[in-house]
Amino acid sequence: MSRNASTEPTRSAPLVATLTLGCKLNQAETQQAARELQRLGCLTVDRPTPADAFLINTCTITHVADRKARRLIRMARRLSPDAPVIVTGCYAERAGAQLSELPDIQVVANARKAEAAEAVYAALTDVAPTSATPPASAGRTRAFIKIQEGCDDVCAFCIVPRVRGRERAIPIDEIVAAVQERVVEGVREIVLTGTQPGAYGRDRSDGSTAAKLIDALLSRTDAARIRYSSIQPQDITPELLSCWDDARLCRHVHLALQSGSDAVLSRMRRRYSAEQFIEAVAAFRRSAPGVSVTTDIIAGFPGETEDDHTATLALMREVQFTDVHVFPYSSRPGTSAALLSDDVPAEVKRRRAAELRELGARHRRRALESEIGSLQSVLFETPDTGLSDTYLPCRVESDHDLTNQLRSVRVTEVDHSGLVGELLR
Repeated sequence: MSRNASTEPTRSAPLVATLTLGCKLNQAETQQAARELQRLGCLTVDRPTPADAFLINTCTITHVADRKARRLIRMARRLSPDAPVIVTGCYAERAGAQLSELPDIQVVANARKAEAAEAVYAALTDVAPTSATPPASAGRTRAFIKIQEGCDDVCAFCIVPRVRGRERAIPIDEIVAAVQERVVEGVREIVLTGTQPGAYGRDRSDGSTAAKLIDALLSRTDAARIRYSSIQPQDITPELLSCWDDARLCRHVHLALQSGSDAVLSRMRRRYSAEQFIEAVAAFRRSAPGVSVTTDIIAGFPGETEDDHTATLALMREVQFTDVHVFPYSSRPGTSAALLSDDVPAEVKRRRAAELRELGARHRRRALESEIGSLQSVLFETPDTGLSDTYLPCRVESDHDLTNQLRSVRVTEVDHSGLVGELLR
């Protein structure tokens, strides 16, 4: 038999597993790296699986995030012991020296994260590609687009300014071009992400603002819908609120509360009071009727008393959030809060967090039930499930694959997973 008649299977392009922990900004950056790898001739998959190489984008917002990063690195090693592992993101930034000591681990700092795809490709030089073919690339339905990174606020509990640096906004024209490119590829929803999206343009001298960015995207792209949700009360302006006059801007805002106590907010170095937060929610509800408001809350910040905790519960009852993410306080070395006495016992943090979550769960159930009979615009991410513009999961029965379709749904009931409805067209 000649060498050209080998029975060995033809191997495909190298397969790279691109794995993400943490925020939507990390998801945007990983999606971009995957796109670059595809342009370089690689196949990519966004879940843990045996692969020729791994790109792991990490988070360090809490000690739990650190633990997840280490676990994911070990998993990659078990799945493909000989594959190169490139680690980037905020945990890699903070603990890069320790990670660099591990065998066959390459660290790419946040400042060089745009080079992560090239680092993976370079590491693949001597790797024989797998014959496996990954499933269809993720991100076709919704694309995460980075509009800025870094933060100048330096809240007491937050390590992000240290690992992400000062605010740096991407020019509006570049964002418009990136969004339209995704739209041409078939993406139906654009998710605008950043460390501090509400402060977009604060570092620029050309007058850029979040309102001007959104107006440009609505007027200069064909995006079916745009999601812009992570805002702080001090960043809300009449111009920004008026953007919700366009139905393509999703009726969902994420306003991170952190605490309902003014005393705790002051120690956290947040730039609003509880009353200002409540007014911000009211302003959104006036401008975008039916808007879904989600939030983050920290339980057990140093010095938090039972009265402070009660104030947070009271604010939750007044606002009635659609969803609440609760985090027991986790001291981060390098933050100013790490210099405070972590004087709330662990069992108290756990109890307060449980109470916050229980109340949040009741409010979420109430929010879901309030939508029975309503008409929802749903973007389907699987054959029969998707997200409403208000960021609520919705399921229908259909004989057809609805993936990546934007459809009107009449909500008929609520189950354990979210809304259940019927297609109107």
